[in-house]
Amino acid sequence: MRIGIAAVFAAAVLGLSACSSGGPNPVPIPAPSNTSLIPGALKPFYEQQLMWTDCGGALCAKVSVPLDYSHPAKASTQLNVVKVNAQGERLGSLFVNPGGPGGSGFDYAKSAAQTFSGSLTNNFDFIGVDPRGVATSSPIHCLTDAQVDQMASAVIDSQSARGIARAAREAKLPASNCKKFANPQFAFMSTENVAKDYDIVRAAVGDEHFNYLGKSYGTSIGVKYAELFPQRIGRMVLDGVLPTSESLENVTQAQAIGFEEAFADFAADCAIQDNCPYSGTGMQVAQKLRDLFFSLDMAPVKYSDSRSLTGAFVRSAVLSYLYFPEMDYPKLRDALDQLVNSNDPEALVKLSDERNGRQADGHYRYNSFDSYFAVTCLDRQFKKSTEQVDALARQFEKSAPTFGKSLAWGLLPCSGWPAIGPGSTKVQVASTVAPILIVGRSQDPATPVAWAKNLQKEIPNSGLITWESRGHTAYRQGSACIDTAVDTYLLQGTLPTANAHCSRS
Repeated sequence: MRIGIAAVFAAAVLGLSACSSGGPNPVPIPAPSNTSLIPGALKPFYEQQLMWTDCGGALCAKVSVPLDYSHPAKASTQLNVVKVNAQGERLGSLFVNPGGPGGSGFDYAKSAAQTFSGSLTNNFDFIGVDPRGVATSSPIHCLTDAQVDQMASAVIDSQSARGIARAAREAKLPASNCKKFANPQFAFMSTENVAKDYDIVRAAVGDEHFNYLGKSYGTSIGVKYAELFPQRIGRMVLDGVLPTSESLENVTQAQAIGFEEAFADFAADCAIQDNCPYSGTGMQVAQKLRDLFFSLDMAPVKYSDSRSLTGAFVRSAVLSYLYFPEMDYPKLRDALDQLVNSNDPEALVKLSDERNGRQADGHYRYNSFDSYFAVTCLDRQFKKSTEQVDALARQFEKSAPTFGKSLAWGLLPCSGWPAIGPGSTKVQVASTVAPILIVGRSQDPATPVAWAKNLQKEIPNSGLITWESRGHTAYRQGSACIDTAVDTYLLQGTLPTANAHCSRS
């Protein structure tokens, strides 16, 4: 059977929604009672003075951090940082990250007026940091635009030894190119290093405590920071938990199942709409779409001089539009209808390009593919062989027939990664840490709510609030209950009652 490697990096999408100016009255955040001594070799980084410049409604600066924290004086790298000043009485800074790996914290913070509540933008300076090697922070470049296109459309013939051997060769491309073109920087992009970078930025902007809201992969940054610097945390929100303690194999299998459930939900919703590409029940629509993916893998359709519409590409495009049902489903349904009933792939290709940051000239705006692999393969060491990945693909397919195989094959580039990172480790946060708010969504395809529940048990003094709904992450996604709980916590330091829930409506 021919299958494709779906896009395995998460899309960092900013949900734009209206702001409100009301909110709870802010309560000052107490400074840390003690601050651990800064190693002498790191003092120049912690004591650097930033040169802020106007960058269109915000202030921007470059922050230097050690490339290798084991040898901080040997080499450094620069981070691109943005600050959007509080509109009212300043309570402090709020660092934000939208996810990834590969998402731009810089862009996320710069859009704060559209993305966050007015009560937060009134009282916090919003700080956005593009993590090391990502987007505009000395970005690594491993793959050419053409190679990214190639990987996004790659089809694997898993039924033949020749097809599997070809998959193994192509999967080595990110690793070999990162080692060739982004060495040594690619070897120091672990989330642990990113968390250490955030503490330097915290000091550089003049904050005694670290206030943070991270979504999806951004929660991993927050957890690592809490492990390393528990005494410096002010208020922290972790929305859509991506666990740091799970293996790459386990994370991928859970996501395959989550997206399979979201796909079934999309198909059921599509079946009752006028512009669904196929008629029938939800199960019938889902199967017809799977048949479409398979037929395009067998006989790709030429889209342009350099791109072909394969089942792998379409499967990936569909997966990337299962994150936010209210926004994604109508766009995806219309694009699939045009592909199936008008033989016009343009709308679907545009959707995929929009979410992946591919511009009209064929250039990818940011280095999301490169940074996804560099971070993921360091954080979650993966040692399985091609034959073992093939077995995993067959296993994943049983519970996730639409995406299981493609997501399993997406693990292969991390096998034999030419740099050693810390790997996945058990969460260990000091019992003295300030209260942390964890947020989950009951049917989140990318970050299953079980991960949020587990993290709440692992972090002392943490609180959990869950929204009974489908979609990825919860804050500012349509629940006034969630938004009020998050804003109240960030402004007053008050956690919701134990195991609080927000209803679907």
